[in-house]
Amino acid sequence: MLDITENTTSRWGNSCQTHQILSLTGISFQRKSIIGFVELTIVPLRDTLRLIKLNAKQCRIYRVCLNDTYEAPFQYFDPFLDICQGDGKQRSLEFYSTHHLAAAQRVDPDNNSGELVIQVPPDAAHLVGEGRGLRIGIEFSLEQPQGGVHFVLPDCEGNLAERGAHMYTYSYENSSRLWFPCVDSFAEPCTWKLEFTVDDSMTAVSCGDLVEVVYTPDMRRKTFHYVLNTPACAPNIALAVGPFEIFVDPYMHEVTHFCLPQLLPSLKVSAKYMHEAFEFYEETLSNRYPYSCYKQVFVDEIDEDINAYATMSILNTNLLHSTAIIDQVYITKKAMAQAIAEQFFGCFISMQNWSDTWLPKGISTYLTGLYAKKCFGNNEYREWVQSELQEVVKYEEQFGGIILDPSQPPAPLPIAANTPAPVPRVPDPGFYFPIRNLHTMSPKYIEVLRKKAHLVIRMLEHRIGQELLLQVFNKQLSLAANAAQQKIDSGLWSHMLISTNVFTKAIFTVTGKDMAVFIDQWVRTGGHAKFSLSFVFNRKRNTVELEIRQDTTNQRGIRKYVGPLLVNIQELDGTFKHTLQIEGTVAKADITCHSKSRRNKKKKIPLCTGEEVDMDLSAMDDSPVLWIRLDPEMTLMRAVQIEQPDYQWQYQLRHERDVTAQLEAIEALQNHSTPATRLALTDTIENEHCYYKVRCRAAHCLTKVANAMVATWAGPPAMLAIFRKLFGSASCRRIIKQNNFTNFQHYFLQKTIPVAMAGLRNAHGICPPDVLTFLMDLFKYNDNSKNRYSDNYYRAALVDALGATVTPVISVQQGTAITAESLSIDTKAILEEVTRNLNLEKLLPCYKYTVSVACLKVIRILQKFGHLPSNPHLFRAYAAYGQFIDVRLAALEALIDFTRVDGKWQDMEFLLDMAEMDPHPGVRHRLVRLIVENPPFERAHKHRLDKPDLVDRIWNLINGMLSHDTKLRCDLVDLYYTLYGSKRPLCIPIPELAAITKPRKVGPHISPERDIQPNPVNVNLETPPDIEVVLVQNKRKASPSKDLPGPSNNMSSECGPEAKKQKDDKTPGSNEGKVKSEYYSDNSASLPGIMGTQGPVGFEPGMFKKEQEDHKHKGDSANKGKKKKKDKKKHKHKHKHKHDHKHGKDKDKKEKDKTKDKDKDKDKEKDKDKDKDKDKDKEKDKDKDNNKSKDKDSNNLKIKDETLSSASSSPSPDASTVTLEFVFP
Repeated sequence: MLDITENTTSRWGNSCQTHQILSLTGISFQRKSIIGFVELTIVPLRDTLRLIKLNAKQCRIYRVCLNDTYEAPFQYFDPFLDICQGDGKQRSLEFYSTHHLAAAQRVDPDNNSGELVIQVPPDAAHLVGEGRGLRIGIEFSLEQPQGGVHFVLPDCEGNLAERGAHMYTYSYENSSRLWFPCVDSFAEPCTWKLEFTVDDSMTAVSCGDLVEVVYTPDMRRKTFHYVLNTPACAPNIALAVGPFEIFVDPYMHEVTHFCLPQLLPSLKVSAKYMHEAFEFYEETLSNRYPYSCYKQVFVDEIDEDINAYATMSILNTNLLHSTAIIDQVYITKKAMAQAIAEQFFGCFISMQNWSDTWLPKGISTYLTGLYAKKCFGNNEYREWVQSELQEVVKYEEQFGGIILDPSQPPAPLPIAANTPAPVPRVPDPGFYFPIRNLHTMSPKYIEVLRKKAHLVIRMLEHRIGQELLLQVFNKQLSLAANAAQQKIDSGLWSHMLISTNVFTKAIFTVTGKDMAVFIDQWVRTGGHAKFSLSFVFNRKRNTVELEIRQDTTNQRGIRKYVGPLLVNIQELDGTFKHTLQIEGTVAKADITCHSKSRRNKKKKIPLCTGEEVDMDLSAMDDSPVLWIRLDPEMTLMRAVQIEQPDYQWQYQLRHERDVTAQLEAIEALQNHSTPATRLALTDTIENEHCYYKVRCRAAHCLTKVANAMVATWAGPPAMLAIFRKLFGSASCRRIIKQNNFTNFQHYFLQKTIPVAMAGLRNAHGICPPDVLTFLMDLFKYNDNSKNRYSDNYYRAALVDALGATVTPVISVQQGTAITAESLSIDTKAILEEVTRNLNLEKLLPCYKYTVSVACLKVIRILQKFGHLPSNPHLFRAYAAYGQFIDVRLAALEALIDFTRVDGKWQDMEFLLDMAEMDPHPGVRHRLVRLIVENPPFERAHKHRLDKPDLVDRIWNLINGMLSHDTKLRCDLVDLYYTLYGSKRPLCIPIPELAAITKPRKVGPHISPERDIQPNPVNVNLETPPDIEVVLVQNKRKASPSKDLPGPSNNMSSECGPEAKKQKDDKTPGSNEGKVKSEYYSDNSASLPGIMGTQGPVGFEPGMFKKEQEDHKHKGDSANKGKKKKKDKKKHKHKHKHKHDHKHGKDKDKKEKDKTKDKDKDKDKEKDKDKDKDKDKDKEKDKDKDNNKSKDKDSNNLKIKDETLSSASSSPSPDASTVTLEFVFP
């Protein structure tokens, strides 16, 4: 809810929302459908309010009613159904990005826009008065939603409850519009009443307090009534329905946990210490938890591990674990803590605009970090911060600087009085996607933006102090808590929203410090600093001559830093801190040393922690400097390169107590392969006082050092002695002890050392036989019988180690098949062990199938290196829906690698089909991310998969097929950029040339086996918009688990005519020639069966089969004669063209089409066998479509929901033509 005064006018211009009722009365698991009703109470801010804009996608709207009395006409449009507005000649991301942003802003509630536009009828105008509440009731339904709602129906015996069938909503940023009409803005909080009617065996969990559960008279269904009196915005409303087992937290009775059947024991273990997170946050923020209750629901097949909503979180069931699991504990504890932190910042305190998203994301992650530091220790916390910083640096250097808040440019630098001030401009970071809307940003960008936001909040902590920063948070929470108790007319609800400017003012109010310059530097400007430090010791003057350079400021993602910079110099007499002022690209400083060189004298050296240690100084030169560090507290967004001798890195590794310094030293020592480095790393691995991650990283570093020293290495393979000393039995070191994982440091080392050793290579570049024998012994003697913890991660690590020993096959005779006899002894041993473990998993599956995942990776390595025949069939079987998600992703990773190395077009199609149609939303998203990370070919390199078919397939998906799935659409934009860059793909001919060559080239490109590959040469784009989408979406339903039995066949067959009718009604003849006008569809025809209502818009058909027949031929006659010939031509081309949304067609294009049609007629005349008359042609097409659908998939065909409902803006083809063309099985 916005402040009714100033804020509201700037945002929702005409009205603000005060209350919303959401009632879902018919949730059908069998049909995967929902019937519902919403009532929004808005307060008009002007008497002249005549248009009300709301957000709704996928919803079929039946009627809109004002104050229960007046029917209101409404229009629906969704620009995401055809982002580029039919301009098919373009295939560049530069062109696409402009239209992508325009589409997003056209329905952005923060721009007073929306997909659903409701008109206040003249006879209801008297209801609209400034400050008087107006109730808008909307009846709607969802049928087979493609996004926002997910139904999980396990394929097993029993009723729905016994099978564990459940459904839940999920959102990507603000996407509640996918399951109910609303104002889908983070800045419109209001109070809620929520009602859900479900089967008797099901439980509905939603936001707010459960006030009552009412049974229907037949006792077969029940209605859950929730009330949320604390204002919350629509994106923070969620629902989960299932046969949940319920567990009330024994430490905090306001907290309730829900999980699927049989998982209660794991839930109790996983959530055992969750109450500690609540206590920690309340104590840290000096504020109570803002809601009266909290619910945690664990569901299956969810994309993200956590989704936080007002008073509840929906979490991935794979976060649950038993007491025997070690590795998952850290992940689960942190995930639950993150969900609770987001209750404070993200749900309770929302954001004023999309550009303020960095604040709730950054603050909640910062708070989670503080809790993780308390739980897991300072070392874990600092290592995590360092890894977050490295990820931000890596992303920015690859793609460009992330601007956390691009809504306002940074203030210009101070200039002389007589110089005219430049107009401040938002710097262009040069991304290939628009960064000015959440629905156009790359998911990877948003992921890294969260990390950067956390680091910026942490930088603030270092500038104003943690105590004052927490006071700022406390102030925001206190103001919001007070506002939540008031009515909307108090004007205080704006305190429940946070923005960059509000946050900056709050810091000033609490601390008296003006942080505007800091905000301009790190929030409104993107990029990070990059420092290169080198130094020379001047013996005569006893000074260190430091030089800090910023040479790379013109590179992508890197910016010049001006300001203070801390340098720590560890000398013989202690640690000394020096703050340098950085102004230019080169900063030089002479720093006087406090110590004299005492190379030959033994003395205890004081460290920064205050302790004193003995050091062997024999490796030193005359300098008293032991090591130098730059910005040791990570108080800047920066990358650092320090040049110092190897012995100084060795001292830093051995004696510096900060884990980030130790990890930096290990990184640097990879390039210094000397016996001294080997000794320092060995000592680190053996040092029990050292943090376990440092010891594990040292093991991997020692592998690289040993491989570089292979010619001079003496003794047994590296780390073999260490492992046997730590884990070998007392009587015989070669046989390891029974597993005992009570010492977690030893557990992680025991997992890591075998993998590190497997990377060792001898002088011939192959793994030493001793190492392979050692690994086989680990399998042989592995005994977990007396261990209280599971060894699944350890066994998976051993399998990983086997994979790491594999090297490319030495010689292969051309043409000889690989057989069991032709395998080397070592390879055969590896293959037998992997096969044994993979088969054992089928009988005795371990937690999360970790061993299966490792086995699949090793099999792919064996294939890649020529030991096994390269074959994708095994991986396809493991990638199928129904396997555990980690196994599927491992198999898909192998398939992606196979496609890159050996792949054919069929393999690429298989991956794209899965990315488009897989029932699991998380698999769809992660599959595309995996392809982005390992693309099938390098950009601008000739490759057999680099062809127009692939361009068109991805382009069609991002342009109109994924209106319901922002995340997947933006993932595919990333893939398109990875393959082709932001310019036009090289494999696509220039449009002018394509127009010349089209008549000759159209024929050969037509292939009945292809579903969605538009012919790139064909520039005739005046295609009826729905046909191609219908065909593609038929494919969308091909997944077995997405199909509905029986009736859906009939429903699907009727949808073409209905859609056509709606579109013809709304496309008047006078609009001919107008190209990119409004997308509105006037909804003037009543729907049969609903008295006096406006007809439905915005939904897929299926509920009114008979009535559609009655309306089939209306409104088509005007266009029929004009289009008859053209339609037949289009159907000849298998509907491969991109669908367009246009009000009319230019005359020039019509003339071109006539010419092209004549050319096609000439071609047809030549082909006498095929084209004796047009009716026969149609029959052939019909048969082909039938055969194709049978060959491709025997399942039902499915129509794209929104395309049919959105009343798209182009004239429709003749209804009868469509029904003739599509024959449904």
